[in-house]
Amino acid sequence: MPNKILIVDDEPFNLDLLEQELEDQNYTIERANDGAEALDKVPSFLPDLILLDYMMPKMNGLEVLRRLREDAQHKSIPVILLTAKATQEDKVRGLDAGADDYVIKPFDSFELLARVRAMMRIKQMHDTLDEWNRSLTEKVKQQVDELQRVNRLKRYLSPQIAETILGEDENLFKSHRREITVVFLDLRGFTAFSDSAEPEEVMEVLRGYHAAMGKLIFDFGGTLERFAGDGIMIFFNDPIPCDDHTEKAVRMALAMQTKVEELRGEWLKRGYELDLGMGMAAGYATLGNIGFEGRMDYGAIGNVTNLAARLCSEAKARQILTNQRTLSKIENLVDYEPLEELQLKGVARPVAAFNIVKLKA
Repeated sequence: MPNKILIVDDEPFNLDLLEQELEDQNYTIERANDGAEALDKVPSFLPDLILLDYMMPKMNGLEVLRRLREDAQHKSIPVILLTAKATQEDKVRGLDAGADDYVIKPFDSFELLARVRAMMRIKQMHDTLDEWNRSLTEKVKQQVDELQRVNRLKRYLSPQIAETILGEDENLFKSHRREITVVFLDLRGFTAFSDSAEPEEVMEVLRGYHAAMGKLIFDFGGTLERFAGDGIMIFFNDPIPCDDHTEKAVRMALAMQTKVEELRGEWLKRGYELDLGMGMAAGYATLGNIGFEGRMDYGAIGNVTNLAARLCSEAKARQILTNQRTLSKIENLVDYEPLEELQLKGVARPVAAFNIVKLKA
């Protein structure tokens, strides 16, 4: 139970009497001889209840109440006013100033102690409610943090994979190095289309395109790094490792090619000349969270991402371009055609390029 009481009165006799009555009930007492002294003692003593004389020199009880209620840290401390002024108007004035109860002097000991016990019970209830609120607030914060973590995962991964790794350590997203397969794709003819079409038309096309590609990314277990207009970057083998990441990547790329052929039928009816080009490369990259507090993305950095992006830039409509190293991982799985060596921007040597045509029968 709360048990600390600050008694405030300018009459030493009244302080002695109150102290004796209350200490007999095992309350811890602190005395103040006027209102100013009382306000000085509140921060250090932190009383659970204040017994406050109404009429005092220097600063009366109403002024003490006013200042106490303006103090954000201590405004909730309950106060019982002690006064010889017993008119209804005085009671109302005291209660309006912020008093929680009122005792007339000379006070009856039984009445005073009953009011003190009642106020202490109320204080205990408030303390319990505050503790519950703090506990609930912490639980809500934990739930919000967990929800944000889930949402971050689901931005990168299929819902199934996200749920699988929710119990994993956050270290999963710290910087690390791993071999991955990266796929870049963007729409051929998109710049001309966006320059000539209405913004609403452009957004409608992008929504349908992103929805179709996003479903296939999740179906094949890829990690979406970003959408950038008509451009999309996906990688495989992180954060969930998989031995056949290059195979999954090429199967997804071919499925995307087929899906865009379906979308093209509707686009052509509307006069939109759009098609898909892709680049794919396997190699080592550094992966982890990139950004700042409140805005983090999970990304991959390394030559492999640059190579896949450059191959995508060189790909014509309905081509999936890759290099020799990546092809060696899947050449028994796909039909392909060799192309002339490509001098890619940011790549020192010419790259032997291959167009992946289809899965073998």
